[in-house]
Amino acid sequence: MAEAGSGVRTVLRWAGLAAVSLALALVLDFVRLPAAFLFGPLLAGMAMRLSGVVLTLPRPAVQGAQAMIGGMIGAALTPAILVTFLADWPVFVAVVAATIAFAGLTGWALSAYGVVPGTTGVWGSAPGAATGMVIQSEGNGGDIRLVAFMQYLRVLFVASAASLGAWAWLGGETAPARPLFEAVDPATMAMTLAVIGVTGYFGRRLKLAAGAMMLPLFATAILHGSGLVDFVLPRWAMIFAYAGLGWNIGLRFTREAIAHAARALPWIVASIVALMAFSAGLAAALVWWFGVDPLTAFLATSPGGMDTVAVIAASTPVDVSFVMALQVLRSLALNVGGVPLARFVAARLPKS
Repeated sequence: MAEAGSGVRTVLRWAGLAAVSLALALVLDFVRLPAAFLFGPLLAGMAMRLSGVVLTLPRPAVQGAQAMIGGMIGAALTPAILVTFLADWPVFVAVVAATIAFAGLTGWALSAYGVVPGTTGVWGSAPGAATGMVIQSEGNGGDIRLVAFMQYLRVLFVASAASLGAWAWLGGETAPARPLFEAVDPATMAMTLAVIGVTGYFGRRLKLAAGAMMLPLFATAILHGSGLVDFVLPRWAMIFAYAGLGWNIGLRFTREAIAHAARALPWIVASIVALMAFSAGLAAALVWWFGVDPLTAFLATSPGGMDTVAVIAASTPVDVSFVMALQVLRSLALNVGGVPLARFVAARLPKS
């Protein structure tokens, strides 16, 4: 009986979270905030977890949300992303290298000056690959609770700044919203979900870098760009993916983690703001020297949270190919080389 009661409470809590998330999302959507259906669940998840209610989104749901977002991005891309990358690859490589190097420097400073224990600053400051950094930190001298807190606090800051920045730049306007309940061809919808489901599954099973998102992204981009398959992802279907992504971030902000980080919090926030300011400087350089649209440059250089930036880019009038070319390159660089780089920097910390 007790177990049945616990199950009912869990269902009611999820129902309450979904209701509050939808209400917040609709309010944010009304004021035309980009990615409103991402931020409603994110804020609701944070509020619920900080109130002491513990809910954990099942891993298949998280990966399913990532696969759907990857599929959405890929279906919106054309061969232009490859053309964009080949035309400007030295710029992309320089921006990615500069971002990772600056993040490594701030992480080294946090650890070297004792703001956070051990190698925590190095792992927590990496601008992306959050899950990999958290997992690897535990066996390499980092405090896993602080690393997780730093990583997801940065994602929250970056996503909020990107969304609010886009909203302010556009004067409260965004790309014209698609109808919430649009008619779709059932066969095309089934094909879309099949491709995303299969590629997301293999991306996870093959342990590719961010595979649950990246393999559907590349598969749908190639199939759509070559004209072999048409994809359709109605807005109502993507709302579930946005909610999964938002809850996955928001439900990680525990009171214990915040209390544990309280002493170092001002310095952690300062390091995040410094990285964001540095990235904004890189965006300004792209605008000044290469004539990139300011909003495109701002979203492209946002440090981390590729999936959230992708959702925001999809709802604003920017060059999505440019944004995703730079975001994908940094994600790949961090997933492939982030752990060795973090170990390299950690090995150069002062010996206590």
